Amino acid sequence: MARSAVKTGIGLPFTHLTSINSTNIYAMEQLQANLAEHGAAFFADEQTNGKAQMGKHWHSVTGQNILLSVIINTKSLSFSKPFPLSAAIALACIDVLQQYIPEDLSIKWPNDIYWRDRKTGGILIENLITGNKWPWSIAGMGININQTVFEGMEEKAVSLKQITGKSYSPVAIAKELCAFITARLKQLELFGSDIIMSDYQQVLYKRNQPARLKKGNIIGTYTIIAVSENGELVTNCGFEQIFTHGSVQWIINSKP
Repeated sequence: MARSAVKTGIGLPFTHLTSINSTNIYAMEQLQANLAEHGAAFFADEQTNGKAQMGKHWHSVTGQNILLSVIINTKSLSFSKPFPLSAAIALACIDVLQQYIPEDLSIKWPNDIYWRDRKTGGILIENLITGNKWPWSIAGMGININQTVFEGMEEKAVSLKQITGKSYSPVAIAKELCAFITARLKQLELFGSDIIMSDYQQVLYKRNQPARLKKGNIIGTYTIIAVSENGELVTNCGFEQIFTHGSVQWIINSKP
């Protein structure tokens, strides 16, 4: 029987790579070649073709940030409702950063990590699905740790070093992150999605506040209410309106 997250910790083993095209691609290749299983973590100093949400690329200065992908056995999770896994991974990123930044951290739907109005991390989860079975996921995380220059993104991105004025070991924090992922997965498997989704709502970016969202060519102001267990953004603009991932774009005016 495949080992579950309750029995095996994430980050065992922890592989440190100097340079790779993408940690998610590498992790998936290792999994499909039966060279890795649940818990394996792959950390890279550099990605030459880092993957991000919606087909975008994740750019990172070599050796300055967390570039991490982990393999997760998802056989015990709900095939019809995969979003709580994404929420659990995002919460683990919040958990690790809260050790260094006690305030102003949030999750911008669906799973970007924000400090105030600036992005400090992103998550890309890729699922391995066969028929109606969901046996594996690769969770990729990029978190800005020591990088201080974000060309063309100065008002949109921020690092842990910029926030605190201190330098850190990306590898050490990545290993701490693995422990928090282990805890959140255990919580999800043992207690279902209720606690995970409740905790997610508590740190939801702009919750109960107005936010500008763009759908097509139309920009509107919506009050952010919650995110459903299906991963839909629930808003109010005089009446309830629900958005699926990819159907709207956030309009954020960030300031340093």
